[in-house]
Amino acid sequence: MSAHREEHLRTGRNAARPGADVRRELADAGPTAWIAFDQEVRSRLRYGRDDSAGPREGLHATLLCHPDGRIREAALDCAERWPELVAIRCADWAPAVRDRARQVLGALLRTDPERAARTLTPLVLRLSAREQGGWALARLEEVLRDDEPVLAALRADTDLPTRRYAARLTLESGRFDARALARLAAIDPDPVTARLWADAATRLMATDGPDDEAVDLLLGARSPMVRATGVTALRGAGRTEEAVRHLADRSGLVRACARWLVGQGGGDPFPHYLELVTDPGRVTAYAVAGFAECARRTDGPRLHALLTHPDGRVRAAAVAGLRLLDDNTDITALTALLEDPWPAVVREASRSLLPFSGRLDADRLIARLAADRPRHLRRAAFRLLRARRGITELRACVAMVADDDPRLRATARATVRGWKWQLSLHTDDTDRPELAELLRRSAGLFDAYEMGVRRSRLGLTR
Repeated sequence: MSAHREEHLRTGRNAARPGADVRRELADAGPTAWIAFDQEVRSRLRYGRDDSAGPREGLHATLLCHPDGRIREAALDCAERWPELVAIRCADWAPAVRDRARQVLGALLRTDPERAARTLTPLVLRLSAREQGGWALARLEEVLRDDEPVLAALRADTDLPTRRYAARLTLESGRFDARALARLAAIDPDPVTARLWADAATRLMATDGPDDEAVDLLLGARSPMVRATGVTALRGAGRTEEAVRHLADRSGLVRACARWLVGQGGGDPFPHYLELVTDPGRVTAYAVAGFAECARRTDGPRLHALLTHPDGRVRAAAVAGLRLLDDNTDITALTALLEDPWPAVVREASRSLLPFSGRLDADRLIARLAADRPRHLRRAAFRLLRARRGITELRACVAMVADDDPRLRATARATVRGWKWQLSLHTDDTDRPELAELLRRSAGLFDAYEMGVRRSRLGLTR
């Protein structure tokens, strides 16, 4: 469960406490909080934990969630101040409650459709998954389909299901042309919604003819999926030759689409990449990545030459590219990169060295765990030492139980706590005194009983 959802659940449950100001507690709450409030109130009243909810207004909200259906139905007579709870009651299991709630919600939609739609859409979308939840959603759709200002507001809502729902309704209306859809795709921060806009724009261009401005908007989008759509749209727009410009895009998906389009135009992307990676003034990390994606193993020397490039991003891309070509057997060169000042280079080098961790000098790796070494160096060394398993992993973890990096510290402590100490005595290249010393150094992770059990299993005297 995400922290965001947990927070909303907690807000809804807190609002159901005796004496809570329900209106204030749930003023800016999301749909999850309202549903949690409804469930918490019902639970408290059903099991006798509560018989009120603070002020009189809060008491009315409590009655709308009461476990007795007759009380819920009666409370709906004056429920206009609680549209969220009315929406929940529209999906109630009791037919009498459900019918009365639908009358109230229908009146709210007729009186102030814009406010009701803005307020209730996120909640009604969640409720639509219930057996009786489809009615309210159908009524909202009738309002939204003819109200572009409200739909525009919902398309910018922070609630992702609401944004996506509003986008689908907008697309069904057919009121936007390809250029407007491409503009929406280019600025939408939600990848799913952006993909909806982009796909709709390309469908329109396929039927109504290409639109150069729409294609340019797609190509300039932040989302890789949208940019990839723009690259493929170049073919329909008769601009296949422009695919070369996107061969070094920061997204692998866009690079793949650009290579496909170059091939569709009868070209070969490899010479373009070769030109980029051999020109010191033009080489970039993304060009190196693209080169590796279409190179052969015999092209490995060109990537090896980039391991000393002054740009750390290029060095990191070269290491990753060599791994992609399965040309990462130069352990000496990769080990030297574990001292690189650029964290991405060290990270990529450690990934490439993982299959060869048993051939590395364990003492030198242990030395890199010292507290005065940079964090990225400690992380890489720890990763490689853990890959060796056995007593080497235990030594590394004990050395890191007090590290100032929370991630390293948590991993080390969890490993030490779960270690099979007695098994190490019989399977690892170690002896009882060393294990006793390692156990002593990690004593702070165990209580007296746990420490006693481990010492006993190692045959240590108290």
